Amino acid sequence: MSTPRPPLGAESTPRRRLAATSETLRGRGATANPGGRFEAIRREAADDGWPADEPAPARRTEVTLEGASGIISRNTSPDISFDRSINPYRGCEHGCVYCFARPNHAYAGLSPGLDFETKLFAKPDASRLLERELSAPGYAPRTIALGTATDPYQPIEREHRITREILEVLARLRHPVGIVTKSNLVTRDIDILAGMAERNLVKVAMSVTTLDPVLARKMEPRAPHPRKRLEAIRALSRAGVPVMVIVAPIIPSLNDHEIEAILTEARACGAREANHVLLRLPHELKDLVADWFAEHYPGRQRHVFSLVEQARGGREYDATFGKRMTGEGAYADLIATRMRLAKARLGYAQTRITLDASAFAKPGEQFSLL
Repeated sequence: MSTPRPPLGAESTPRRRLAATSETLRGRGATANPGGRFEAIRREAADDGWPADEPAPARRTEVTLEGASGIISRNTSPDISFDRSINPYRGCEHGCVYCFARPNHAYAGLSPGLDFETKLFAKPDASRLLERELSAPGYAPRTIALGTATDPYQPIEREHRITREILEVLARLRHPVGIVTKSNLVTRDIDILAGMAERNLVKVAMSVTTLDPVLARKMEPRAPHPRKRLEAIRALSRAGVPVMVIVAPIIPSLNDHEIEAILTEARACGAREANHVLLRLPHELKDLVADWFAEHYPGRQRHVFSLVEQARGGREYDATFGKRMTGEGAYADLIATRMRLAKARLGYAQTRITLDASAFAKPGEQFSLL
């Protein structure tokens, strides 16, 4: 028999911890490593009252080189502004506990928990595959979104440089690209991005979740310090690269009070556009986030999930197009109103910058067009 849901707005029942003995590890976001939803066997830690004999071993980052057959992913979602994207990496070492891409690791037979941030996949042939796909007969250029699931500038990019190689191809072929990141490593590639910006071929969306370094360290432990992200916005803007700040995710009763402060700081650094996303909790993510709250902010867990449910039609997540990003109801409307008023007061653009796809030159043809 299924358990009836509490009335909308009522406090949710606290969840049982995914791991009765804490698996919290320094520098990692998830507090547990539960099996994915496709696994036939599930394991649970049992708390018998005795402390663990040994501390949990350190988890090192493992990177598997993936032989992808293609690199551009397509989508037909009506509530997002792009129809194609590239993700150079699967999994993300930033370890953001709230990352909506965590459940995708289950498709690889891995946990959306600690595995997502420690067992990563890199696509070393990405730039070659990209050039091949852009050469296909009938290819029509439109903005490619780079880093829509996992961050293209996560720490392993320093060694693998796959994102830079992709940008080199796009710059050479004069193909528009929108970059989504929360890393100041993007400034490494200003030499490429500035030239693309002169042709209206690029813009960068920088995610700033909080200005509080203590909170940032807990929920996105290997992402750069919030100040580093603001400095990156300033550096990109000075180089002529248009920047959007994304206040994401907005987590009720945790960082929602910072909306205006984040927008003010980002605008002062040169951000031209702003957007927001309400916390999304698909599949295993709802239990991972609940476990994180039980570890770090146990007194807030019920209230946070109650507000999430208020904005998600009485559920923890609603994947309906047009609602999944921003939610609905009184709380969601309040957040949207605050964003709108702050953007108007601070002078953010009310319409998005549209990149230029008209100068695209297919591989082998670009020199004839000069």
